[in-house]
Amino acid sequence: MTTANPGTVLITGPTGGLGRAATLAMAARPAPERPDLLLVGRAGETLTEVADDARAAGATVHAIGCDLARLADLRATAERAKKLLVDGALGPLRGLVANAGVMAKDTRTASADGYELTFAVNYLAHAQLIADLLGSFATPARIVLLGSNTYHANLGRKMIGVQPARWRDPIELAQPAPADTGPSFKAMGVAYANSKLGILYYAHELQRRAPAGISVAVFEPGFMPGTGLARQAGPAAERIGRGIQRLPGIASPDKSGPELASVVLDHRWAHLRDGAFVVRDKKRDVKPIAHDPERERRLWDATTELLQKVKQADRTES
Repeated sequence: MTTANPGTVLITGPTGGLGRAATLAMAARPAPERPDLLLVGRAGETLTEVADDARAAGATVHAIGCDLARLADLRATAERAKKLLVDGALGPLRGLVANAGVMAKDTRTASADGYELTFAVNYLAHAQLIADLLGSFATPARIVLLGSNTYHANLGRKMIGVQPARWRDPIELAQPAPADTGPSFKAMGVAYANSKLGILYYAHELQRRAPAGISVAVFEPGFMPGTGLARQAGPAAERIGRGIQRLPGIASPDKSGPELASVVLDHRWAHLRDGAFVVRDKKRDVKPIAHDPERERRLWDATTELLQKVKQADRTES
């Protein structure tokens, strides 16, 4: 992709925090560099507001209400997106930003399809959406997934008790915790880190399987205490986060949002592929644990199984 022909960028989770900042940064670009925007998020006032704000900045915008905890919604969203593209309501699809994410307070919580909520929204929802849209991209195109150094809990995160990933077979990761286990900050953190390690594995395998001309990268926005995800940890963690936010060098949506927009749009990032890991505005190497072809193939196969299981169940019910 070059900024001379930005086409359309689809972004999930555009209503707050990083997603909103990235959306408005793309909308505020000069006309030759400004993409059309397809906003995918929970239907409601906040989705309408960010769409209106992006239009006011000059962008062509379509918004699709979607519950990312329900795979049928993702399939329907992909169909609506393809219709908008075919009808010419939007420019060619050249970018997809898988930004939406949650950190469920209780790992016993299930999505509408019965999968552990953090894994379902952060990973499975985007795998479904990308699978359904992979044949609709105009090349060159970029897919940017949202990663996090929580997969190995770097030094800053370890200092505040952030848990690293504890990888298991993806079919197991997709299952909610047993009813007789209680909620815990540790379990919540591990589930989130597992979802982010899974995103790295998926990015590497997706690049192997994607059509020529589609590049895959993973963006880490930096440590952003005080955001919606941090608030899931409870009032004490939220207060700590607000304090840390004031320290120099700490990331924020206002800083990282434009950086995310740059990764999906700007020529300086055209070389990224193979799940390259970008921390704000610098490409970084990932830890050895994040490169594992066997785990990556297994995740791909298990993901297909998990998505197909829900699709078949939905067909039976209908």
